[in-house]
Amino acid sequence: MREIDWKNEYSDEEGIIYLRPMTYDDAETYVNWRNSESVNKYFIYRGKFTVEGQKNWIRDNLETGKAASMMVCLTGKRFEDAAEGADENEGAELQSTADRAIGNVYLLNIDNINKKAEYGVMIGDESIRGKGLGTKIAKLMLKYAFDGLGLHRVYLRALEGNDRAVKSYMNAGFKKEGFLVDDVCIDGEFKSVTWMAAVSGR
Repeated sequence: MREIDWKNEYSDEEGIIYLRPMTYDDAETYVNWRNSESVNKYFIYRGKFTVEGQKNWIRDNLETGKAASMMVCLTGKRFEDAAEGADENEGAELQSTADRAIGNVYLLNIDNINKKAEYGVMIGDESIRGKGLGTKIAKLMLKYAFDGLGLHRVYLRALEGNDRAVKSYMNAGFKKEGFLVDDVCIDGEFKSVTWMAAVSGR
């Protein structure tokens, strides 16, 4: 199997971010992000994650091909550009962000018969949120899903009220397929869900 050059093949057009596969070394970072209130509130499942549990999940799902999970990393390019004209200390500090993981994007329930999977994403680094990276991340993961894994359809569920995420998904190529009223119960309260999907070639 051909070795993938993740930093070059799965980076956005501006060269700001790239994807790389999650490893066991990422488990603690992932768990810290996932358990934070600012991230957890947007997920349907809100149970506590543990490092041991995440490592078991990697073994049972990533190593078996049931799921795919990528860390979203900064290339450092944007910060190098920003460092132009800055003093030496400022430039060094900005460029040190290169290769730093800022989030995670994944495909669950990979179905190789029907060629589909469920999409999910989180930006764990609070300092990076709201900078328009969600659409870039989704486009890169759809590229991997369609070109890398040969999937035909990628779907997602967005909780009501998460309008920014829905807009980001639409900009990446997802389309709304339905609105499920009171579809899930979270902390004793029913929540509606927007169902969206991206289909290869459409």
